[in-house]
Amino acid sequence: MSAGPAAFADPAAVASYAEDALKKVPGLADLHRMTTLLVGERAPGPADILVVGAGGGLELEAMARARPDWRFTGVDPSVAMLDIARRGTAAHADRIALLTGTVDQAPAGPFGGATCLLVLHFLDRDERLHSLREIRRRLAPSAALVVAHHTVPGDDRERWLARSAAFARRDASDPAQDRASARIMAQRLPLLDPEEEAALLRQAGFAAPTLFYAALSFRGWIAYAG
Repeated sequence: MSAGPAAFADPAAVASYAEDALKKVPGLADLHRMTTLLVGERAPGPADILVVGAGGGLELEAMARARPDWRFTGVDPSVAMLDIARRGTAAHADRIALLTGTVDQAPAGPFGGATCLLVLHFLDRDERLHSLREIRRRLAPSAALVVAHHTVPGDDRERWLARSAAFARRDASDPAQDRASARIMAQRLPLLDPEEEAALLRQAGFAAPTLFYAALSFRGWIAYAG
């Protein structure tokens, strides 16, 4: 979880992404189910869904399986990660378009919903605001956006990151190593606190940002295109 975007360009480094993510992110499979449910409240029928940070394909596969009436456009800057997504979603390939790039390279839409999972914690505040505004610009009015990523409250960031590191290890606890991992993550990831996250969504043009997922240092919000 401490890897930066550059790590996702290495095919060897991302080969086990799906397996690792399911182990490291608490309740990831359920997060995908909740995401589908929440986006689906504003897209009850056939819809085009934008997936920002689609590399790996986990949420794409989960949503495509649950909603055969949806079509998807996924964007990701990592070719290696998109290759994993392409293989993992092969059964739904006729409904999924995968594009190399950021949200700036996504079609204009309008899309009936959007997701951005485990992505925004890699971006600084200005980059996040730009990305959120570009997502908003591509959504139909009142469409839902679901985001989830690392965010930690106040001065406790290293403690919460150490807890996430301990969870990810899945073996005997090593508090010293977990604290060291947390310090590296805190240095590398431009984390915002939950209040800043909600404020940024509003600044980008989204209404009613609401926390729906909290798991150690991970948080998830749903918000709506204003």
